[in-house]
Amino acid sequence: MSLDHRLPAELEELRRTVEAFAHDVVAPKIGEYYEQHAFPYEIVQEMGRMGLFGLPFTEEYGGMGGDYLALGIALEELARVDSSVAITLEAGVSLGAMPLYHFGTEEQKRAWLPKLCSGEMLGAFGLTEPDGGSDAGATRTTAVRDGDSWVINGSKCFITNSGTDITGLVTVTAVTGRKDDGSPLISSIIVPSGTPGFTVGAPYSKVGWNASDTRELSFSDVRVPVGNLLGEEGRGYAQFLRILDEGRIAIAALATGLAQGCVDESVRYAKERHAFGRAIGTNQAIQFKIADMEMRAHTSRLAWRDAASRLVHGETFKKEAALAKLYSSECAVDNAREATQIHGGYGFMNEYPVARMWRDAKILEIGEGTSEVQRMLIARTLGVGA
Repeated sequence: MSLDHRLPAELEELRRTVEAFAHDVVAPKIGEYYEQHAFPYEIVQEMGRMGLFGLPFTEEYGGMGGDYLALGIALEELARVDSSVAITLEAGVSLGAMPLYHFGTEEQKRAWLPKLCSGEMLGAFGLTEPDGGSDAGATRTTAVRDGDSWVINGSKCFITNSGTDITGLVTVTAVTGRKDDGSPLISSIIVPSGTPGFTVGAPYSKVGWNASDTRELSFSDVRVPVGNLLGEEGRGYAQFLRILDEGRIAIAALATGLAQGCVDESVRYAKERHAFGRAIGTNQAIQFKIADMEMRAHTSRLAWRDAASRLVHGETFKKEAALAKLYSSECAVDNAREATQIHGGYGFMNEYPVARMWRDAKILEIGEGTSEVQRMLIARTLGVGA
């Protein structure tokens, strides 16, 4: 018996469509956006018209009726060309819309999902706090019940898609009470953009992902209706853990795309660049680097597709998602370093895509669970350190 990892016809068609979009629309424009630290509204709008933001959602809420495998394929193809565009899609879907899809009431879904699926609106995921980092359970933001409202105070940091002109909401985690043992009850609450007291900071000055939107958020007596509670009170932390498990598959697909993009650019350059009278690709040292890069990208793809397949079929996928995220993110960093080395001095020039990829790769080992956290999760699933 052999495993068949070939894509069915409809997913191969999706892959080819996004591949063409990435090369024909994203590639010619993204460098300018990146260097100006500008959000690519025009590209995002086109992605919305293509239905990419609605890929894993059912048609009743404006989605495309696909699944996480379809989303991963789109993310990989986009990231082969640019990660800022890819992370905008990943965060908009996995972190902005998916919590509503999984845990929202019917009224909440009808109110928010159609615009999120169409790309007319972006949602954000407010989990990380300045003093928390990987310790998401150390939430300091509070939400106190006052009549028919929640009153929210606190801050969040490193929040993607939180301050664009089309951002419509941020779902935040907040302490809404205490258990008998004194530990916090963490809940999830929807905060619409523009709510009084909700302040969005200036864009961060980042090493990479410069054409994506990342900001700090603050909440000062922000008042939202009680009906903005997402899911059960006190279950916000557990809900977001589920969202992060799924999101790791998406990040793994994105990392795989970056790793493959490094191969693409290195192969092209190795054929075109001549030194000492011949193409540098004729040198075994370059050939070996590129072969190792392709090996990493190929294996990363198998890892994230395995995790996505398990998710789609309703099987346990937590360990596989962590494995995929850990492996693919480290492969992306390795491939970006090697691609830059192959390009030599040109690899250090921002006009070359590999320079952008090098700057974008490192965050993949940090965001949505650091490499250290992934190793902890994997070990725990094996019964070590549980």
